[in-house]
Amino acid sequence: MKSLLIAALALVFSAGAYAQKNQFNSTGGVAIKGYDPVAYFTQHKAVEGNGSFIYDWSGSTWKFSSQASLDSFKAAPEKYAPQYGGYCAYGCSRGYKAPTDPNAWTIVDNKLYLNYNLKVKEIWSGDMANLITIADSNWITLNK
Repeated sequence: MKSLLIAALALVFSAGAYAQKNQFNSTGGVAIKGYDPVAYFTQHKAVEGNGSFIYDWSGSTWKFSSQASLDSFKAAPEKYAPQYGGYCAYGCSRGYKAPTDPNAWTIVDNKLYLNYNLKVKEIWSGDMANLITIADSNWITLNK
């Protein structure tokens, strides 16, 4: 009986951990097509990372343009990682995952959102607050 209880508890805790895992959009295992997630916040532009500054987190390899960016990300990856696992924010608001262009990005309330391309970013920008609310709700299902 004791081993059955332990097995049941292990199953509950492992299921909870699985539900919390983010699935990041990656190309060949590299998040954001190799762009530095911290640079969007610090340099206010899309900056390609390089092979000298890499970090494996949440099932993806992340590249950075500097040691400072790498250190910032290591200290608080959730702060810098794009929303919706790096999938297109507009697509998530419509109920599907779509790839992104690292140059089509927006920061809203200190969160990074990526879009499929610059044209989709224009559409996204026209109603961001509403679309974020919808995408947040949809992400619960899309992230399973």
